[in-house]
Amino acid sequence: MTRSLIPLALATALLAAAPLSAIAQAQPAPADAAAMQGESPSRLVLENSQRLLSTLESRRAEFTADRGKLQAFIASEFDQMFDRDYAARQVLGRHGRGADDADVKVFADALADSLMRRYGSSLLDFNTQLRVRVKSETPLPRGLGVKVSSEMLRQGGEPIPVDYLMRQTPKGWRVFDVMVEGVSFVQTFRQQFDTPLSRKSIREVAADLGAGRIQADAGTN
Repeated sequence: MTRSLIPLALATALLAAAPLSAIAQAQPAPADAAAMQGESPSRLVLENSQRLLSTLESRRAEFTADRGKLQAFIASEFDQMFDRDYAARQVLGRHGRGADDADVKVFADALADSLMRRYGSSLLDFNTQLRVRVKSETPLPRGLGVKVSSEMLRQGGEPIPVDYLMRQTPKGWRVFDVMVEGVSFVQTFRQQFDTPLSRKSIREVAADLGAGRIQADAGTN
C-alpha cells in the first residue's frame, strides 16, 4: 500500500503549505499577508490541507470537466509552496555536487513538469471526508528545517502517516520532501534517476524528462 499512496501524498503536498491567499478562488484572502508568512509550518500544513479538501469539493465538477483548469490551478500553486531547486539538488544527490545552479534549475523545472503531468489529476482522487491531524513539529538535524508529522484520517481505515520536510526561505516556509509511511519522494526519485544521471548529463536527463522519454515515477504498484 505504501508506494501506491506516494502519488496521492505528492498531490497533497502541492498545496499543503501554500500561502493561504493562493488557495481556492472562493476563499477570502487573509487580511495580513505578512503575518500569514510568519505562521508555523504545522499550522500551514493543517490549515491548508483542510482548505484544499474544501476547495476540491467545491470545484470538483469544474476540474473533472476541464482538466486544463485543474492543471493551471496546480501549476499556479506549485512554486508558492515547493522549494523545487533545493528538492532537485536532494534528488540529484552525488550527481548534483558542484553542479551549476542553472543546470539544477533546468532539472528542477523538468521534474516538476513531469510530476504535474503524471500526478496532478490525483488531486481529484481525494475523498473529501478525509481529515488531517498534525501530530508534531520537530527540528531537523543541523538546522536544516523542520519535520511536520501528520496523519490522513479515513473512515474505516488505518491513519496514513504523511511527513513534510520544510525549510525556511526568504519567501517563507517551503516543502522540499514528502514522506508517506516513511517512504521519501526524494529518495525514491534519487534511486530512479541514478542510472540515467550516471550515463548522461543533468541537462540531457532534464531534456528526456521534458520530452516524456522518461517520467518521474513515484510508484503505483
